[in-house]
Amino acid sequence: MPQMNRDQRNAAWQAANQWRARAAQTQPTGLAGSLKLLFTWLAFGALMIVGVILGLFFLLIGWAMMPFVRHKMKKRMEQMRAQQAQDIGGGYSNGSTSPHNRPGHQDVLEGSYEVKDER
Repeated sequence: MPQMNRDQRNAAWQAANQWRARAAQTQPTGLAGSLKLLFTWLAFGALMIVGVILGLFFLLIGWAMMPFVRHKMKKRMEQMRAQQAQDIGGGYSNGSTSPHNRPGHQDVLEGSYEVKDER
């Protein structure tokens, strides 16, 4: 018996009882209630079907676009590599006339190195 008193004072238990009472009151009564419930389920089902079809459509569009995006990214990477190689090689990448871009000037890479004898 003490278990029931404790459960009845519990807020979750009271909320569950209120939900149960509301569900019993909103049961479809007669033909009008049944039709309303049927149309609600049909509308829900139709929306689910439309959502799945749209999702599959956009998935297929994404898959179809992947080769084009890959080609574009590949071209961009080639352009970046060429730009970097030109910058390292001392080319005129941006057209400025700074001392580092003069003809005959070579950039030196920083770091430790050692010159070995050719014997």
